[in-house]
Amino acid sequence: MRRRIACKAVTAFMLGAAGFMINLPQSPSAFAEVQDKVYVQPERPNIPGLVVSPADPLQKLTARSAIVMDTVTGQILYERDIDARRYPASTTKMMTLIVALEHGKLDDIVTISKNAEGVEGSTLWLVQGDKIPLGELLTGMMMHSGNDATVAVAEHIAGSVPAFVRMMNDKAEELGANSTHFMNPNGLPDEKHYTTAYDLAKIAAYGYSLPHFEEIVGKQEALYDWVKDPAKKLRNENQMLWLYRGANGVKTGYTDAAGRCLVSAARRDGMQLVAVVLDSYYMWNDSIALLDYGFQNAHPKTLVKKGEVVAKVDVADGRHDELELIAAESLVAVEKTGETAKVERKVEVPREVAAPIKKGDVIGKVICYYDGKAQGSIYLLAAQDVEYYSFWDNLLKTLRDFWKGLF
Repeated sequence: MRRRIACKAVTAFMLGAAGFMINLPQSPSAFAEVQDKVYVQPERPNIPGLVVSPADPLQKLTARSAIVMDTVTGQILYERDIDARRYPASTTKMMTLIVALEHGKLDDIVTISKNAEGVEGSTLWLVQGDKIPLGELLTGMMMHSGNDATVAVAEHIAGSVPAFVRMMNDKAEELGANSTHFMNPNGLPDEKHYTTAYDLAKIAAYGYSLPHFEEIVGKQEALYDWVKDPAKKLRNENQMLWLYRGANGVKTGYTDAAGRCLVSAARRDGMQLVAVVLDSYYMWNDSIALLDYGFQNAHPKTLVKKGEVVAKVDVADGRHDELELIAAESLVAVEKTGETAKVERKVEVPREVAAPIKKGDVIGKVICYYDGKAQGSIYLLAAQDVEYYSFWDNLLKTLRDFWKGLF
């Protein structure tokens, strides 16, 4: 019975959403074409209670709250009522993913409980006793918005849903998302479960600093043996992954109380932007307009390139006295067009490291400072292996070389 009810709920939502979606092409070649298409923003309908300032550069935007932000600097490129408290719906699952990535291992096996099987709303059709790798469960949770998966993840990471929710709220506070409070890991309606567009942008921006976050939220389709559908396939509900060139995340959401919500993201010319629309009438069109506006009104400032040798450190007790450190990723900040640069980088490395060292070990980091405040960062990695080589090893080698020189 629960499955039939959930199926009807999902069907009703999709039918309701159809009027607000841009028509998507069905062939792979058509998807490639649509990514570079210039979309015309439809006229904004009469939306009760929505007041748009004459100075707003996006007059046709239908969202009550909206923001575009650079993930590296935290710089806001566009905003509309970004501090208004609103319901996040399933965009909540971004924080569920973040907490799970920081406290779990992707190859952990999650056993589905009866409590998880019975969760209302959108579902992955999980059944008590199913055993699923955490990484696959998180991917399914983000792609198909499985509320049952959020409960399974919460129980696996924290032992219970309330304990996991406390971790979510602690993380929100740590990130400066001070107008956010979670009551559950999935976004089901609760008067005490709320956020703002600005806080969601902060949360999403932080997510892109974590290993595997982008890989999970940017996945279009996946095949898993545990999927109950005969095709064993999941398809991401975030249509921006097909609609927008460079799109790489992040999460849709809808409840009657929240309206249509979308946190989207894209990377172009090295710039990683996130856009948030809450209670939006045309959420796909709004999100495209926001990202377009962001990219059109900013330019990239490359602070470091992936693979670049950024620093060198002394090595103690190693076969080499010095070690090169390379950038794990590129670090590209955004500068607003026409504004004076406020972006700089700072390299943090130890004075000395001790052998043995393996290639790829994290040794330091490069931090982006925007307006004097630390924002995004990337890791610096060891460029090569360095074997342990003690004083006595070195002395013995010196004596051998000396001895050989005598004959």
